[in-house]
Amino acid sequence: MARLFAELVSPGRVVFAGEVRCVLVPGVEGDLTVLPGHAPLLTLLHAGLVFATDAEGTGRRAYLRGGFAEVTGTRVTILAEHVLPVEELTRDRIDAEILHLRMERGRTEDPERRAQCEVSVGRLEEFKGSLGL
Repeated sequence: MARLFAELVSPGRVVFAGEVRCVLVPGVEGDLTVLPGHAPLLTLLHAGLVFATDAEGTGRRAYLRGGFAEVTGTRVTILAEHVLPVEELTRDRIDAEILHLRMERGRTEDPERRAQCEVSVGRLEEFKGSLGL
């Protein structure tokens, strides 16, 4: 069976590194599921959740705020601006992330970046609702 190695890196630390079965990332052009043998690509990421199933079948999740992912047939490297384990997400933290994205949207004149911020805010609002927060 083909192998896939994944790395989730934020400024200052490696959050996760290890063999996985698959990884789901929130790409700006749509969510992307990466399996072993995936075609090489580089994509920007929205704020959202990264899901990975490790080699033992255990699911791992983390919230990330932007960044990019590089994919090869055997490796996924995610470089994120900010990462929080899902277990640490509270109503206050999600609201702070939404505020951060809204402020970023207000500071930029780039219509594409404004649209990306808006999508990310929508994803966070949806996630917060699904948690009942």
